[in-house]
Amino acid sequence: MRKELFRYYLPPELIAQEPLKERSKSRLLVVDCEKGTWEHRRFMDLMEYLREGDVLVFNRSRVRKARLKGKKRGSGGKVEVLLLDEKVEGLWEALARPARRLPEGTVLQLGKSGWEAEVVARLGEGRVLIRFPHMDRKRVEEVLEEEGEMPLPPYIRKELEEPDRYQTVYARETGSAAAPTAGLHFDQDLLARINSLGVRTAFLRLDVGLDTFRPIAEEEVERHQIHKEWISVEEDVCRQVNEARKSGGRVIAVGTTSVRALETAAIRSGEELEPYSGFTDLYIYPPYQFRVVDGIITNFHLPESSLLVMICAFAGRSLVLSAYEEAVRNKYRFLSFGDASFFVFPHGWRMPEEWRALSSET
Repeated sequence: MRKELFRYYLPPELIAQEPLKERSKSRLLVVDCEKGTWEHRRFMDLMEYLREGDVLVFNRSRVRKARLKGKKRGSGGKVEVLLLDEKVEGLWEALARPARRLPEGTVLQLGKSGWEAEVVARLGEGRVLIRFPHMDRKRVEEVLEEEGEMPLPPYIRKELEEPDRYQTVYARETGSAAAPTAGLHFDQDLLARINSLGVRTAFLRLDVGLDTFRPIAEEEVERHQIHKEWISVEEDVCRQVNEARKSGGRVIAVGTTSVRALETAAIRSGEELEPYSGFTDLYIYPPYQFRVVDGIITNFHLPESSLLVMICAFAGRSLVLSAYEEAVRNKYRFLSFGDASFFVFPHGWRMPEEWRALSSET
């Protein structure tokens, strides 16, 4: 399947550069995947599309303040690193600029305090492996919280006045290199009102890596690979999902990261969802048989991205691209700080007709 099938025109001026002052006042395009119709609403109207017994599943991972500016010891040349994760004890993978000028052995002085890090290896594609002498993971995390900057996506060029606007209000454990942005539309008042309807809320964890958002480089969609990310789907999430399914409620994932975590756990389960903690590299593309998810709340994604491909696997390419064209015509705000969409099957997910023939061939 060629990636050009998932192409649409995104005017640059529709890429949101800053969040709205009030989270829940963003726009919401609600797409009924059975009827193939949509409605233009505000995010706070989401309540009107939820039913008692449904369960909303959120990603509670918190974004690490992982961007550090500094210089090379000796030459004083400017550098910038974005820490991704500790690969083994004491060694961190990071994106670095300019990586090509950071040979093995280069010592960096980072942050306001000038704390030192040594380049151990260059990994390609702008990545390096660095070591922080005499600092364990706990101390590195503490310094990042004190001196690090929020790692905004490269298409956002404005400085963020309030860093917490790139965190969800329910974020807990730190571990993500980017925000699970669908959750940015929820405030505490909306969450409380949703719970008052008898709608369950469950919180899993997927530590978002930057590779999730990179465009598909290969011409064939199936050849793309997603790097591994840590997930934790705990007993409480499984209990709420299983109870909702038994009672006729729908499982609605808040964001593509929640979709991948739920579906990863479901692949490893029997008829009922079972807990799972570990890594996932699940790549969802057509034809994919969704095992758990009946609805997806998500932002509008880049053309030819794995995230857009996932939504097309869920709702059908023709419907999704038509909805995106409608959003462009109506000047919705796109990407991380943009507006939201809600693709939902009112009576439970069914494979879109255009993927059925493809499914029988695989």
